[in-house]
This record gives sequence, structure tokens and C-alpha cells, in this order.
Amino acid sequence: MPKEREPGEPSAEPQVSPTAQVKLLYRAVHFGGERVSNGGSGRRDMGGRGPLGVGLVGCGAIGTALAHAIDEGRAGSARLVCVYDLKPEKSGKLVEGLRRRPRVVGTFQELIECDEVGLIVEAASQEAVRQYALRALRAGKDLMIMSEGALVDGGLAGEIRALLRGSDRRVYLPSGAIAGLDGLKAAAINRVDEVVLRTRKPPEGLRGAPYVEENRIDLDAARGPQLIYKGSASEACRLFPENVNVAAALSLAGIGPERTRVEVWVDPTTRRNVHEVHVRGEFGTLTVHAENVPSTLNPRTSALAVLSAIATLKKITERFQVGT
Repeated sequence: MPKEREPGEPSAEPQVSPTAQVKLLYRAVHFGGERVSNGGSGRRDMGGRGPLGVGLVGCGAIGTALAHAIDEGRAGSARLVCVYDLKPEKSGKLVEGLRRRPRVVGTFQELIECDEVGLIVEAASQEAVRQYALRALRAGKDLMIMSEGALVDGGLAGEIRALLRGSDRRVYLPSGAIAGLDGLKAAAINRVDEVVLRTRKPPEGLRGAPYVEENRIDLDAARGPQLIYKGSASEACRLFPENVNVAAALSLAGIGPERTRVEVWVDPTTRRNVHEVHVRGEFGTLTVHAENVPSTLNPRTSALAVLSAIATLKKITERFQVGT
């Protein structure tokens, strides 16, 4: 594991642009899962002895669904060891509904100090990624990140890249509410000229987004599909932190957050979260259209994003793996 620099000590790392840092980070992370390497009592070893110990950060819609999937045996050979949320009452409520009740911890430090935890799952927010990702990796834990929008920040991406270099740590990024990342990853081996994401959501799916609030957009005034934002993926992830995390996944799998273009539409005529991905490059063209049912726990989250988290955890613990 890389030695931490003392305050004021110059970095030995070469200066790399934020976009390049994100691209380099992608080479060290996995969409889906790779066999988790041996080491640590909470990490399932190569011999398959014992379940993977999981620590959960965030007890919202995705965290709750993932916890129940683990409890019911639908997330592979995994065991939920600890849960943590800034609101202790949410952790307590989640645990009460489980058959195998994990330990509720009061601080993130308690979570990373638990020897039984081999993988930490972030299901809270982009801010949680910024606060906890490096600490988790430095504590020797693998990490699954749901709030992928935090990774379009070149500074954070560079720090994670440095920690992963030369270590056996792994970072996993689920595909979320879109399909087609396997094709984009393959296409990006050669030249990709364009990646565009068009997201359409009902007003409930965009309500509360910083961009909507700052520009005082009346979502209920739309009578049909209405374009409210057009720009880069890096900017979209900042302006819609809980609405377009799929833009970050596309960026990391493809041509980076500055070149990946995003359109956000409010559409009162649909009750689903619709994502259209268009890719053009040396390989040809790729178009993917997904119409997602919103989560019953949070309309800003698609049900497919929840299932993607479960599938990723299941894949991490399996030897037989399908897909790029």
C-alpha cells in the first residue's frame, strides 16, 4: 500500500489531467466483479471458504434492498456484518427487518475496524464516497461504489488510482440503471467518437436536484417532454447528484466525463425513468434504450439500479462469470 505523504511533502506522482486520471482509474476498477483476492478474515478466499463479509454504508433504497437480498441469499455467498448510516434510526429500522441481524455501528471508523468485513458497499451519496472511499481502501477493504458520480472528480480519481496501484484492493462499480456498458468497454479498446446519454424522468424523479432548485425550474409546468439540461457528464453528475449516476458509469467505461454528453428531460407523460445511450466509433454504432420502473422506496432511483447492485455483489463471489 502506498505510503501516505506528510503535510506539505511534494507528491512523487506525475501531474496528470483530471480526465486522464479518470481514464487511468477505470483501468483499476471493475464494472461487475472479479474474483476477490485472498487476505483478511472478512474476504472470501480463493478456496471458497466462508462467505464474503460485507459492511454497508447507507440504509436508503439501494442499501435496504441490498441488505434484504443478502439476508435472503440472493446476493451470492455474502454475509452482512455491519451497517452504518448517519441517521442511526435508519440503521436500526433496517436491521429489525432482517432474519440475520448485522451489527449497527455508530461511526464509519467502527466499520472499517471490523475484521470480519472484507467488502464495504457505499449506498449513501457522492459525499459519502468523498469522505469514506480512501479510508476504506487504506484500511485494507475492497469497495463497491453506487454513487459513481463522485468519481468524475479528477482529484479523487487520482488518489484512488494511487492507492490501488501495487495493492490487491479492488473497487467495483455496478452498471446501475443502464445497459450496454459491456459493449462500450469493448468499443473503447479502439477509437470512440461520441457517447451521448439522454435521460427522461417524470417530475418526481428530478425533484430536489440542485440544478432544478438553483434555476427554479417548475417541473410540474411541463406538458410534454422538455429538455432542461444539456452538457458534459462531469457537470451533470454535480448538478444532478442523485439522478444521473449512470452518466459517471458511461464516462468511466468510455471516453471520459468531459467528452461524454448528457441531456436531461422532464417528461410528465411517462411514469418510468428512461435512459437512452448512443455510441459511435470505429466499431460502428450502438444504441441502448432502457425504460426503468422507479424504486418503490425512492422515485429518483430505478429498480434496475437496485438489482444491479445485487447482481454485482453476487458476481464478486462467483467463479463462473458471464459478460465483458
